[in-house]
Amino acid sequence: MTQDMLHSDKLVAGIDSSTQSCTVMLRSLADGSVVAEARAPHPPTTPPCSEQDPEAWWNALQTALGELREYWPRIAALAVGGQGHGLVILDEHDKPLRPAKLWNDTESEADAERLKQRFPAAEWATLTGSVPGPALTISKLAWTERNHPGLLARSHKIMLPFDYLVYRLCGRAVAERGGATGTGYFNPFTNQWLPELAELVNPDIDWLARWPEIIPSSEPAGQVIEAAGFPELTGAIVGVGTGDNMSAALGMALEKGDVGMSIGTSGTVYGIAEQGIQDGSGAINGYAEAGDRFLPMITTLNAAKVTDTFRRLLRVTTDEFDQMVLSCPPGAGGMTLLAYLDGERTPDLPFATGQLMGLRSNSTPEQLARASVEGVLCGLLSGLARLREHGLTTEGRMIMTGGGARSRAYQQVLADLTGKLVWVSTVAETAAAGAAVQAAAALLGKSNVEMAAEWAIPLRCVAEPLQKSEQVLAVYETAARAFLGEK
Repeated sequence: MTQDMLHSDKLVAGIDSSTQSCTVMLRSLADGSVVAEARAPHPPTTPPCSEQDPEAWWNALQTALGELREYWPRIAALAVGGQGHGLVILDEHDKPLRPAKLWNDTESEADAERLKQRFPAAEWATLTGSVPGPALTISKLAWTERNHPGLLARSHKIMLPFDYLVYRLCGRAVAERGGATGTGYFNPFTNQWLPELAELVNPDIDWLARWPEIIPSSEPAGQVIEAAGFPELTGAIVGVGTGDNMSAALGMALEKGDVGMSIGTSGTVYGIAEQGIQDGSGAINGYAEAGDRFLPMITTLNAAKVTDTFRRLLRVTTDEFDQMVLSCPPGAGGMTLLAYLDGERTPDLPFATGQLMGLRSNSTPEQLARASVEGVLCGLLSGLARLREHGLTTEGRMIMTGGGARSRAYQQVLADLTGKLVWVSTVAETAAAGAAVQAAAALLGKSNVEMAAEWAIPLRCVAEPLQKSEQVLAVYETAARAFLGEK
C-alpha cells in the first residue's frame, strides 16, 4: 500500500488565530487540497490600549473547530499560526493573570524608550534582529512591571498567543524561532532565549523557567490531550506553531527573491533571506522564518482599516470604493495621505494621527479614495526600499495576501506603483494554509520548507502595470520626510 493510499482519507488542520478572528482550514494529507474552512470572531480592539482575554481565543477556536466536527475523526495533525508579540501571563493554575497586550498596543512606548536607553539600539539589533518598540513583547513586559508591580514575579508561564493555544491543545509549553524572534528577548542567529535582556525589566525573576522550550519549527509539540475537550481529536499530532506572517510565507510557498505583502489589520512587507538583517535604526525587524532562514520585515500599524475608514466616510460599498479608486489617475490630483490613523509602528510614531495633504476646493471623492490606497501602499513600499538597502533580493514575484489582497483597487495600484505583475494565492487564508503545512510537516517528519514546496498552492496574476506611478512614491517620500522633520 502506498503512502498516498495510507493518507487518502486523512486531513490536517491549519489554525490562524489573528487579531480579528480564528480561522481553521482543513487540507487533505494526500495532496494538500483544501477540504473545508470555518471561522469565529475575536473581540474587537483599537490602539492605544489593545488587549484581549486569551480565553476568547480558545473559545473562538472551539467554535471554529466545532463547525467542522464531522471531520474530527479524519484529522491527524493540527498547527497554529497566530498574531505575534502579544503577552500572555499565566498563574500556577494556567489562568491568565491579566488580559493579553497585543502587537498593536502602543501603551508601552515609554517603556521601549527606557529599554533602548539602558542598552544601545545597535546591540539590540545585533542580538535579536530588532530594536524595542511598543510592538515587541519585551516592551510589554516592562509596561507590566511598571504598571502592575509583582505580577510578573507571581507568574508561572509567559508566552505568545499562538504558543498559548498550542499549550491548551497539547499541554506542553513550547515555541520555535519564527514566533520567538518577535519577542525582543530571543536570538534568531543562535536560536536561544536571552534572559539577560529580560533582566533589564526585573533582574530577580527566573525568566527561563517561565518561557516555553524552544524546539525546531518542523517538530511536533505533542498530541491533543483529553483535557482540551475535543474527544475525536485526542491523540492527533500538534505542530509547534509560528507567527502569522511566517505561516503565511509557508502558505504562499514564498521563495528567495519573492516579496510578500500583507494588507490586513496591519500591513507587512517581507522576503526570504539566507542571512539575518540587523538594522540598528529599528525600522526593520530581522525575524527568523519557520525554517532555517530569515524573514526580514517592515510592519505598519495601519493598512486595510485605513481604506475601510475612508470607505465609511464616503458612504460607499466596497465595490463602489474600488471603482472610485480605479477611475482616478495616479497621484490623486495632488492629494497625499500619511496613513498614521491609529499611531504608527514604522515609522515609530505611536501617538501620531493621519495627515492628509493637497486637499483643495475642487478635490473629488475619487481622489480621496485613491489617496487612501496610495498612502497605505506607499508606506509599505517605502519600507521595501529600506529592505533592499539592507541586501534583500526582490527580483521575484510580488505576492499579496490578507483581506486587502481581494481588493481590485489595492491590486491595480500596487502594480502601477511597482511596475510589476501582482499575484495572489488562489486560497485567501494563506496563514491558515501555512499552518496546515506545518501540521503536515510535523506529522510526516519533513521540513516546513520541503512541505510548503510540495503543497504549493497555485498563484493567480491579478494585475499588471497600466499607468506609470513612480512619481507618486517620490511625492509620498518627500511628504513623510517633511512630517518626520517636524517631529
